[in-house]
Amino acid sequence: MSYPQVDILGVKFTKITNHELLEQLKKDSLLHKNRFVVTANPEIVLFARQNPKYTSILNTADYTTADGIGIIKGARILNRPLPERVTGYDTLLALLSFANEQQKRVYFLGAQPTVITKMIAKIKRKYPKLIIAGYHDGYFRDEEAVAHDIRQAAPDFVFVALGFPKQEFFIDTYRHSSQAIWMGVGGSFDVLAGVTRRAPLFWQKHHLEWFYRLLQEPSRLGRMLALPHYLLLIFQTKFLNNKKS
Repeated sequence: MSYPQVDILGVKFTKITNHELLEQLKKDSLLHKNRFVVTANPEIVLFARQNPKYTSILNTADYTTADGIGIIKGARILNRPLPERVTGYDTLLALLSFANEQQKRVYFLGAQPTVITKMIAKIKRKYPKLIIAGYHDGYFRDEEAVAHDIRQAAPDFVFVALGFPKQEFFIDTYRHSSQAIWMGVGGSFDVLAGVTRRAPLFWQKHHLEWFYRLLQEPSRLGRMLALPHYLLLIFQTKFLNNKKS
């Protein structure tokens, strides 16, 4: 099924709800379709503006969702509303549950060696019917060897936690090595492993996850400055669009 797209500073976001995305991905998986899912936030959009190749990758993904309240607000300011925030972590959890129910094969790639080992142990306990087709930490030099391992594993899902833009570049290059749902999941493995805590529900509901993470990791302050820069560009774009009309 084809979904409409919304252009936010050059990145085309899929106009889709959480429910619609999950139902579509379940159908795609049952039909053994090759799919590429991107969950993008303002920081990713800003990087894409400086890197045309990365922009092209995001815009050729099958589904690019708004993982960040800044994207939802930006879309509203530009009068191009998106239905809701669709986070990578929540989508990952839902797909793991589906994979468990359907006894699907899953490959995990990324994070530090100790982190992915802890995560795999927890996955085995929480999702006992899910088939762990394989896994590899994110510290590797030979991409071809990792891609070969994925090909041999024949997974139904490949979750790549290499952080942007590396995870999207990797998926774009090697996604056709397996008829799977491929998805970049950033730091999700750290949360699944219990190494990093996700913001409590109160912070999530009030769209303050970014501030919670900043309190946990003050070193992220420089990265957080991307949001005001992004919003400035949004308002500039709105002003230019108004002048044209």
